Amino acid sequence: MGLYDEKYGTSWSTLDQDEATERAYALGVAESLGEYDREEFEAVHDEMDTAYAKSIVELAFREGKNEGREAAPAGDGDDQRVWEELVEGDPVTVDEDDVPTGGRDGLPEAVDKFGGIEKPNPDDIDATDRPDFLDK
Repeated sequence: MGLYDEKYGTSWSTLDQDEATERAYALGVAESLGEYDREEFEAVHDEMDTAYAKSIVELAFREGKNEGREAAPAGDGDDQRVWEELVEGDPVTVDEDDVPTGGRDGLPEAVDKFGGIEKPNPDDIDATDRPDFLDK
């Protein structure tokens, strides 16, 4: 029994998009560690009913596979640590109001200072007002 089977099992009957995405990511990590289960991936993938949902599942699988390779270089041998770190670790949550700035994953400082991503207040924009001659 592999790491994926121990955590998730394969006896599910239906999956929503979030469950399928989580399983696909875990399957990618497991594959990067040498545990191939293409039948389970195909079953998870086929459970999705839209092309968009299927592409999300494929992306999650590839992301899990890539992160698994990065976390465990070839011949590392510590598969359990990688699995626990990537799959069983604490989920990362981001506050919707907390927009990251700077760094590789954040907004460039120039955009942040400029405020270009803020939605304008319609009351402050004269260009969208009707011309005065239309009010007469």
